[in-house]
Amino acid sequence: MNVVGWIQIILFCVVVTALVKPFGWYMTRVFNGERTCLSPVLRPLERGLYAIGGVEEKQEQHWLTYTVAMLLFHVAGFLVLYFLMRFQASLPFNPAEQSAVAPDLAFNTAISFITNTNWQNYGGESTMSYLVQMLGLTHQNFLSAATGIVLAVALIRGFARASARTVGNFWVDVTRCTLYILLPICVVYALVLVAMGIPQTLGPYVEATTLEGAKQTIAVGPVASQIAIKMLGTNGGGFFNANAAHPFENPTALSNFLQMLSIFALGAGMTNVFGRMVGNQRQGWAIFAAMGVLFIVGVFVCYWAEARGNDILNAMGLTGGNMEGKEVRFGIVASALFAVITTAASCGAVNAMHDAFTALGGMIPLINMQLGEIIIGGVGAGLYGMLLFVVLAIFVAGLMVGRTPEYVGKKIEAKEVKMAMLAILVLPLMYLGWTAVAVVYPPAVASMGNPGPHGFSEVLYAFTSQTANNGSAFGGLTGNTLFYNVTGAIAMLVGRFWMIVPAMAIAGSLAAKKSVQPSLGTFPTTSPLFVGLVVGVILIVGGLTFFPALALGPLVEHFATVAGSTFASN
Repeated sequence: MNVVGWIQIILFCVVVTALVKPFGWYMTRVFNGERTCLSPVLRPLERGLYAIGGVEEKQEQHWLTYTVAMLLFHVAGFLVLYFLMRFQASLPFNPAEQSAVAPDLAFNTAISFITNTNWQNYGGESTMSYLVQMLGLTHQNFLSAATGIVLAVALIRGFARASARTVGNFWVDVTRCTLYILLPICVVYALVLVAMGIPQTLGPYVEATTLEGAKQTIAVGPVASQIAIKMLGTNGGGFFNANAAHPFENPTALSNFLQMLSIFALGAGMTNVFGRMVGNQRQGWAIFAAMGVLFIVGVFVCYWAEARGNDILNAMGLTGGNMEGKEVRFGIVASALFAVITTAASCGAVNAMHDAFTALGGMIPLINMQLGEIIIGGVGAGLYGMLLFVVLAIFVAGLMVGRTPEYVGKKIEAKEVKMAMLAILVLPLMYLGWTAVAVVYPPAVASMGNPGPHGFSEVLYAFTSQTANNGSAFGGLTGNTLFYNVTGAIAMLVGRFWMIVPAMAIAGSLAAKKSVQPSLGTFPTTSPLFVGLVVGVILIVGGLTFFPALALGPLVEHFATVAGSTFASN
């Protein structure tokens, strides 16, 4: 750890914080249907899309109708993406002549991209055609990101409205999100990435001759457009197998910093949207502060662990930190920071091999995901995930002081608490349940690249990443098997939609309630005490749920390394 490293971390935090208000202001205007600087150009197009789709712009939906529309939208997206992959050999824009994707892999990948997970059991440049990358994967990157954002907005409306039966119109919200937020930013962003050296072409792969005279095929394609939405929409699915470690996806330290900022930008801004819509921006800042505390702690531990390096090598005098699995152009601090950001934000893009991190350094990304994508989280998903913990924290606070739990003018009652607990507790069922099956099922065990606690961590990380809709991989695990493709797809579906449906039920319940004025008995929810309470509840729930599994994986590996023990690869 050094001063330069901490300057990079502090600069990142300062810039992200500076983006919160402008992004929040703009997104609030978009979802309130107010005029923006892009309205003269995009408003006619917006109206045209409503006319084509038969959407009544002013007609809002009950929470159940809103949710059903979202689910049907994703069923259609799954079918389109699945059949694109299955028939890609017969479709155009396939200069590398990629063959059809296997049924189980196509199933896993289609589920992955509609759930904003982007788990990749394949190498993009060796598996997917340009058409699938553009029309299938990049297209779903926009729609899954937009879905997460609009669901968060629907939940915010539940807190903000009083005696209302509706929470918005899904079709209107997703159209506005895509047209006014995601597309304009990504167009500019992609052009910036092209200027930085990232390819954007429909030309064939390039043949090159090495210095030794050998022939080498260099994969190119429409890369920049996918990278822009992959980062901004916290999707994470790379055009290339090496993801953001590939020089054609992330060529320089500057592009790396820009990509890290774009991962956090919209998710951080959503906290300000919440504050603006409920009429008190301090509420949004309190949520942002709770997220920030968890993030800073994670960065500190991960950076410290990677800068400290491996104890066995240190004992041999080979100090200098852990550079294994990291790109020299990024170094330890940018790799550790990127790892924490991408797992805190449920993005899943990686610029280093997490499998090569130290035991404690690799544990932090794992914990970030296990907490339920709440530290900034996926765009929108991070906010509604955090609000579920806020509901639980308010309920606990009410029990402790003997008052009726209230939050931003709404009473928190049994229904809201039950729905919040359902959403929070269903995730460990997937994390831990499938891991328990995988470590005793022989075909699944055969996919593990390492024995002992590190191999256990590989499996735990895989199911945690998929359930948390993150998509990053620990590495070392052969995931493209029937078992992992099917079970992973189930984990992704449950992780996405079993959290969404209870959250939407809470939105409908809260919207129907009357607002109550704060009184002397109202627990203040913008104070440091409230931030500490929320963080405490998150850590207690997470600790009670996941400590035994962490003890079997990264913790025992760390103590074994300190004692000088190693676990040889198979």
